[in-house]
Amino acid sequence: MAQRSGQEDPERYLFVDRAVIYNPATQADWTAKKLVWIPSERHGFEAASIKEEKGDEVLVELAENGKKALVNKDDIQKMNPPKFSKVEDMAELTCLNEASVLHNLKDRYYSGLIYTYSGLFCVVINPYKNLPIYSENIIEMYRGKKRHEMPPHIYAISESAYRCMLQDREDQSILCTGESGAGKTENTKKVIQYLAHVASSHKGRKDHNIPPESPKPVKHQGELERQLLQANPILESFGNAKTVKNDNSSRFGKFIRINFDVTGYIVGANIETYLLEKSRAVRQAKDERTFHIFYQLLAGAGEHLKSDLLLEGFNNYRFLSNGYIPIPGQQDKDNFQETMEAMHIMGFSHDEILSMLKVVSSVLQFGNISFKKERNTDQASMPENTVAQKLCHLLGMNVMEFTRAILTPRIKVGRDYVQKAQTKEQADFAVEALAKATYERLFRWLVHRINKALDRTKRQGASFIGILDIAGFEIFELNSFEQLCINYTNEKLQQLFNHTMFILEQEEYQREGIEWNFIDFGLDLQPCIDLIERPANPPGVLALLDEECWFPKATDKTFVEKLVQEQGTHSKFQKPRQLKDKADFCIIHYAGKVDYKADEWLMKNMDPLNDNVATLLHQSSDKFVAELWKDVDRIVGLDQVTGITETAFGSAYKTKKGMFRTVGQLYKESLTKLMATLRNTNPNFVRCIIPNHEKRAGKLDPHLVLDQLRCNGVLEGIRICRQGFPNRIVFQEFRQRYEILTPNAIPKGFMDGKQACERMIRALELDPNLYRIGQSKIFFRAGVLAHLEEERDLKITDIIIFFQAVCRGYLARKAFAKKQQQLSALKILQRNCAAYLKLRHWQWWRVFTKVKPLLQVTRQEEELQAKDEELMKVKEKQTKVEAELEEMERKHQQLLEEKNILAEQLQAETELFAEAEEMRARLAAKKQELEEILHDLESRVEEEEERNQILQNEKKKMQGHIQDLEEQLDEEEGARQKLQLEKVTAEAKIKKMEEEILLLEDQNSKFLKEKKLMEDRIAECTSQLAEEEEKAKNLAKLKNKQEMMITDLEERLKKEEKTRQELEKAKRKLDGETTDLQDQIAELQAQIEELKIQLAKKEEELQAALARGDEEAVQKNNALKVIRELQAQIAELQEDLESEKASRNKAEKQKRDLSEELEALKTELEDTLDTTAAQQELRTKREQEVAELKKAIEEETKNHEAQIQEIRQRHATALEELSEQLEQAKRFKANLEKNKQGLESDNKELACEVKVLQQVKAESEHKRKKLDAQVQELTAKVTEGERLRVELAEKANKLQNELDNVSSLLEEAEKKGIKFAKDAASLESQLQDTQELLQEETRQKLNLSSRIRQLEEEKNNLQEQQEEEEEARKNLEKQMLALQSQLADAKKKVDDDLGTIEGLEENKKKLLKDMESLSQRLEEKAIAYDKLEKTKNRLQQELDDLMVDLDHQRQIVSNLEKKQKKFDQMLAEEKNISARYAEERDRAEAEAREKETKALSLARALEEALEAKEEFERQNKQLRADMEDLMSSKDDVGKNVHELEKSKRTLEQQVEEMRTQLEELEDELQATEDAKLRLEVNMQAMKAQFERDLQARDEQNEEKKRMLVKQVRELEAELEDERKQRALAVAAKKKMEMDLKDLEGQIEAANKARDEAIKQLRKLQAQMKDYQRELEEARASRDEIFAQSKESEKKLKGLEAEILQLQEEFAASERARRHAEQERDELADEIANSASGKSALLDEKRRLEARIAQLEEELEEEQSNMELLNERFRKTTLQVDTLNSELAGERSAAQKSENARQQLERQNKELKAKLQELEGSVKSKFKATISTLEAKIVQLEEQLEQEAKERAAANKLVRRTEKKLKEVFMQVEDERRHADQYKEQMEKANARMKQLKRQLEEAEEEATRANASRRKLQRELDDATEANEGLSREVSTLKNRLRRGGPITFSSRSGRRQLHIEGASLELSDDDAESKGSDVNEAPPAPAE
Repeated sequence: MAQRSGQEDPERYLFVDRAVIYNPATQADWTAKKLVWIPSERHGFEAASIKEEKGDEVLVELAENGKKALVNKDDIQKMNPPKFSKVEDMAELTCLNEASVLHNLKDRYYSGLIYTYSGLFCVVINPYKNLPIYSENIIEMYRGKKRHEMPPHIYAISESAYRCMLQDREDQSILCTGESGAGKTENTKKVIQYLAHVASSHKGRKDHNIPPESPKPVKHQGELERQLLQANPILESFGNAKTVKNDNSSRFGKFIRINFDVTGYIVGANIETYLLEKSRAVRQAKDERTFHIFYQLLAGAGEHLKSDLLLEGFNNYRFLSNGYIPIPGQQDKDNFQETMEAMHIMGFSHDEILSMLKVVSSVLQFGNISFKKERNTDQASMPENTVAQKLCHLLGMNVMEFTRAILTPRIKVGRDYVQKAQTKEQADFAVEALAKATYERLFRWLVHRINKALDRTKRQGASFIGILDIAGFEIFELNSFEQLCINYTNEKLQQLFNHTMFILEQEEYQREGIEWNFIDFGLDLQPCIDLIERPANPPGVLALLDEECWFPKATDKTFVEKLVQEQGTHSKFQKPRQLKDKADFCIIHYAGKVDYKADEWLMKNMDPLNDNVATLLHQSSDKFVAELWKDVDRIVGLDQVTGITETAFGSAYKTKKGMFRTVGQLYKESLTKLMATLRNTNPNFVRCIIPNHEKRAGKLDPHLVLDQLRCNGVLEGIRICRQGFPNRIVFQEFRQRYEILTPNAIPKGFMDGKQACERMIRALELDPNLYRIGQSKIFFRAGVLAHLEEERDLKITDIIIFFQAVCRGYLARKAFAKKQQQLSALKILQRNCAAYLKLRHWQWWRVFTKVKPLLQVTRQEEELQAKDEELMKVKEKQTKVEAELEEMERKHQQLLEEKNILAEQLQAETELFAEAEEMRARLAAKKQELEEILHDLESRVEEEEERNQILQNEKKKMQGHIQDLEEQLDEEEGARQKLQLEKVTAEAKIKKMEEEILLLEDQNSKFLKEKKLMEDRIAECTSQLAEEEEKAKNLAKLKNKQEMMITDLEERLKKEEKTRQELEKAKRKLDGETTDLQDQIAELQAQIEELKIQLAKKEEELQAALARGDEEAVQKNNALKVIRELQAQIAELQEDLESEKASRNKAEKQKRDLSEELEALKTELEDTLDTTAAQQELRTKREQEVAELKKAIEEETKNHEAQIQEIRQRHATALEELSEQLEQAKRFKANLEKNKQGLESDNKELACEVKVLQQVKAESEHKRKKLDAQVQELTAKVTEGERLRVELAEKANKLQNELDNVSSLLEEAEKKGIKFAKDAASLESQLQDTQELLQEETRQKLNLSSRIRQLEEEKNNLQEQQEEEEEARKNLEKQMLALQSQLADAKKKVDDDLGTIEGLEENKKKLLKDMESLSQRLEEKAIAYDKLEKTKNRLQQELDDLMVDLDHQRQIVSNLEKKQKKFDQMLAEEKNISARYAEERDRAEAEAREKETKALSLARALEEALEAKEEFERQNKQLRADMEDLMSSKDDVGKNVHELEKSKRTLEQQVEEMRTQLEELEDELQATEDAKLRLEVNMQAMKAQFERDLQARDEQNEEKKRMLVKQVRELEAELEDERKQRALAVAAKKKMEMDLKDLEGQIEAANKARDEAIKQLRKLQAQMKDYQRELEEARASRDEIFAQSKESEKKLKGLEAEILQLQEEFAASERARRHAEQERDELADEIANSASGKSALLDEKRRLEARIAQLEEELEEEQSNMELLNERFRKTTLQVDTLNSELAGERSAAQKSENARQQLERQNKELKAKLQELEGSVKSKFKATISTLEAKIVQLEEQLEQEAKERAAANKLVRRTEKKLKEVFMQVEDERRHADQYKEQMEKANARMKQLKRQLEEAEEEATRANASRRKLQRELDDATEANEGLSREVSTLKNRLRRGGPITFSSRSGRRQLHIEGASLELSDDDAESKGSDVNEAPPAPAE
């Protein structure tokens, strides 16, 4: 963090540049692109714009690089408008989400703004550099300012806390949390610095707060504020250390409490510390240091001090694990001096400082004590005691006693003490524990001493500000006891924050009077806190840990087991998922899941020490050390943890009984005190964040920051904000900003802000749940303001566009007027100049010019001008004087009014003065009385002060007495705890005794129960007869009920049939009405057609002629698209070639590597195997195998190269053919362009003549209105889709010829009228020429369209329609003679051309919309398929559940029935969907077969690979056998046994090495073979695909060769738009087709699986029915019948509900029908009115079309509703049938049960008779009957067991089938996985090929560049020649026209073109001419390809 202020401007690091934020360009960019946030692995979140929505996924384009990606809708997060960029309080963001918070923090951090508010939080990001924002000037800037008046800063937090403390008299707290290195300590320093500056006392106010009679006054060497600032360096040197993340990391938490008096001055301070990391004093991680004081002391101590403290070098101390590690930018020597100075300022005496440094040195000496293990025993010994002597000298102990206490401490055994030897591990542990405890006690004493120096309050402090600097939430891979304590603290702090936020929100909403359901968010964290801290029922983690510490044999494992047993079901507790997990348990905190490892938790909690050494330290001769160890009675001895550490230390000690305080208890107590203090304060939250782990300035790791935001609770705070209304805006600001959206909502004049906002909200039509209106503000939910901002931007853009249009129009008119004036001025100048040139040589003119100045008449004008000027001046003066007069009158009036007001005020003042005088007299009297009272009070105050002084003295005495009493209480407490422990042990014994008694009682009760069971069986046998009779009666009642229900159902069925018939009648009625409507419309259309049918046809032809260009453009675009697709395929083939090259190079490289490895192996084999002949044979065998492998690899490479060469040759030939075809197409196109230019000039002339006819004849308006019916026909035809487009293309050919004929007839009529026969003849001959040219062009275009249709297979069915249109064209040609009489009406057609063009464009848009709707339907089908797959998965899960539940008999029956019904419903849905896909499934079968063949080929490849592997294994076995032979042959040699063993060992090693080498070779060979197989498969696939593509291309190129690129350059502008749309549509279509095929294949597989599942289910159902019948024969059948009757009742109720639903839907359909009838009547009225209102017929036509479409949609909806109703009716009938069948079954079962009951009754009667007859022999017969009954029971039980076995068998069958299904699915998935792997390998190979091919392509690129430049020049030359020819042709045509028809003049200066044709002049504006000819003349040339 920053400490120095540099030369930079500090405001740059505080204030945001709002000009950048309010930039309208960024606002417009945000509005246009629909920017959102999407998740990113690198940046956390990236900005992207939404392009398209595809179901649950969205296609987005990344803003950074323009790449497109598919993202799930749930992963998208909204982006805030630019208005909220770098916002100071993130709670104001309208879109509150993780991405927006991260982006805002990132933007501010990169701008140098490290502080940001987030609601109550102040978020600080460590800048890792010094910023100039902590100087005194900045402090003064923030002093006295409110938080919202200044930018975010730690000073603003401090100032608000200070001001709240002074104003509200409420204690404040500032909570700083964060990771290590985030800047907590630095911010704490800044808070103290600010408060010390702001609240410092003046100079005269030094230490006067200390009472004079206080005992032992502390000598203060400076002001209190200075001492407060100097306390920090002391604590940092003793409590801070260098870590990997932070050079000055605080290794403890602290709560600094600064006390203030009533006036706001600092009067004292107090520091509390938490969780010092004392283990750092003993050992440190790599690159880390221990506490600073150790290094400062060793570096900064003088020689004298070093000798006193027995100091050595850095590397001589074991506890300094990493030696001396310097901190960059700091000197330990200087820091030591600063620490010493701070201690002196704090008032530390020299003896105290020396004693502290002695203890520090002794901690280092502890580490140098070394122990050794004795030879024969485990006992530890101290070989050298020099270190011990140094240590005892420093700590004031006896060396012998110390060594004895360490090596052989006294252990209490029973009542006696015994000395027990220690092991080396125990001694080392004891030394480390003593060192840690010594340093911890030193630190505790230091904090106490600082508090003593700072504490001057003596109860004079009025209030305080507490600053909490504590570690933030920590989540490591494995977390220990320390992390649990830290996370527990943060849970409590987060709960405090949530509770505070809840209270503030509640106050805000109550203040504004808003209705809101209040939620205490603090309660969300309570379960987790209870899990940690709850004392009992069940006990929490800390309580269980303390409980385990009581028991001697407890371990960490027993603690974890007990924790899982007690808290295993807790919602925030999780067990480890797997046995291999390192974690012991997991707790779900608010920041996420945290895994805890419970290693050494019991030891850490008890913190045991060697109590022998502790008593020595307590009895030390050094008073300081003795004071540190004064509480030696409370420590936990090492003998107390014997049971826990038996594994580490052995059972050396026996347990001693006693009470101790654990670390967990102490920490929990201190935390509860801290939380109680914080709850009584007003908290302020500061969250420190570390931006990166590299300590680099200006770098921010998004994922790291997000994790910290989550852990720090910032995102939790945002979650709370989202629950309410986080965005608040004042009424005035809301009205000012958003009134533009509701311009007419607020009337003129004054209106209250609240009313205005209510009106605006009403006008905006917002959902009431999205806002609340308070007293001074309006509250919005998250995201509403962003929506309003977006609408506002759109509105402003519309206004600005309109404003710009008006301005441009005004400027254009002004410029035009200026040009007109200039033109008229030029004409006058020309006229004057011409007159002067005529007159200048005329003598009389000269005389006139000389005489005229002499005449006075000439001066009259000048005089008049002068008079006019004077008159104007006088008028101006008069107006000024009048204005001044009016002003003076107004002022006079004002002064009079003011005079009256002043007079009134004067009178009121005189009255007030009199009253004031009276009041003054009264007050004077009161003053005298009060002064007397004040004197009395002063005397009393003096007396009270004296009493107060006496009381204070007494109070001090009482405090001393209280301390004595507290010490006595502590002693009593210790005795009580000992008794408590004894009590616990006694209770445990009592519990054991009680448990034994309970066991005995349980056994006794079991015997009694068995006795009772035997008695109950005898009773049951007698009672069963009575139960059977009762059940029979119940069944009879149920039967009656079921019959009643059946009758009700039949009645309901009849009603349903009636309603269905009525619905069908209504449907028929509606159909009839719709047909009547259509007939009426058709009659009207027929009437209109009869009136104007011929004219309409003519207009259709003209319209088609105009649309012809569009169709040709589309065709050309298609051709171009085909060319580009071919080029893309060529590029793909090139890439394939590259990939093949790369794979070949890779294979060669592998070959080289293999050869090298083989050579190495050869050398090794020669070295090792040259000893025997057998080894030689082995080597030769291996060489042969290697040679064979080499040959195989070479053959493969040759084949591969040959294949690549063939592909290259084919590629070259294909390229040459394509280039030739392109050149031919270009030549043909040039010829066509020449022809077309001539035709276009003729068209222009004809258009001009048609325009003349328009102007001459004014009757067109009446006839234009009659053509609306024709327009309706056209629109109806256009909506038919692609067919009409082809029709229009064909009609274009006809209409062009007819247009030529019409134009010729027009010319003849005009020439006959004007009597110019010669011109008519010439025009006729010219028209004949043009007709011939047009006929040729139409023939060519027809050929082109036919060939294009052949290419596009989808348009084959349209050829028949084309033939019909050709016949219609012939009919129209026959009717051309009749059209000559209607030439006069033809002029209005040109008027209507624009309307028809617009209609066609609308139809085109409709077609596009239809295409979009089709694509949407396809997407919906895909979504439906996904749903089907989900249902399939669900069905599988249900089948699993069925198999599990089959073990339970009655439950299984009911579950199976329910699931069967669900399955039937799903099957019905599946059948409906599968029926739709039935046709498409047939197409997909071919692809499925291909995939199967591919899968089979892959399986074969796998089998071959496995066979190769087996061969290698066989070879390996042979080699092993050979090696064993070698071993046996070696045995024959007559060597010694010892030598043979040695040789055997060496040979075995060699064999192992050879095995490893062979295995490596086998793996590499396997990899090469796999790669070879993959390459072969890929090559075959590529070959087949390439050949297919080449064949297809050859066929296509032969058909299209001459006509492909005919009109490439004509319509390049239209090409871009159409190409994009077509490309998108085609891509979408292809994608949909592929998806459909895949889906069909999957559906087919799923259907097969479903069929199998249905079969199995049916089998199961049949088995279950058999079981049911058998069960019905048993006694339990009646209960099941009763249950089935209940289920049938439920079904009946469900049917009743469905019938009600059907009735409601019928009522809705009735309403819709009536609505449709009303609309039909309205339509009929509108049609009737349309005949009269012809002027508005266009609007009426559009409305009618919309209404008709609506009616059709509604009819379709009605039909779909009817279908749904019919389906539901069918379902209900099926369900009723099933119910009837079930009822019949139930009746039969009831009949059976009735028969059984009758039989039982007969048996009962017989038994009764027998009983009466045989009363004498009751006992024997009674026994017989009991035996028979028991036999029956046994039979029934056997039957039940058989049924259970059968069911188990059925379960096994189902499981087997399920396993088979799963195996099939696994095989399919494996095949897919293999395919994906092969694809990935291919992609890698392709990438490698591309890299290697780039070098080869460079030469080819140079050649292609040269060819391209040559072709470009050739094209430019061709274009120039064509343009020259076109111009010459135009010149010749103009010359011919001039020769024939007289003058034709062109004038371009006036902005219009004039055509003079012998009296008939035609004017065309340049714009009109350009618009008419833009399709031809301004078509840009095609780019060179």
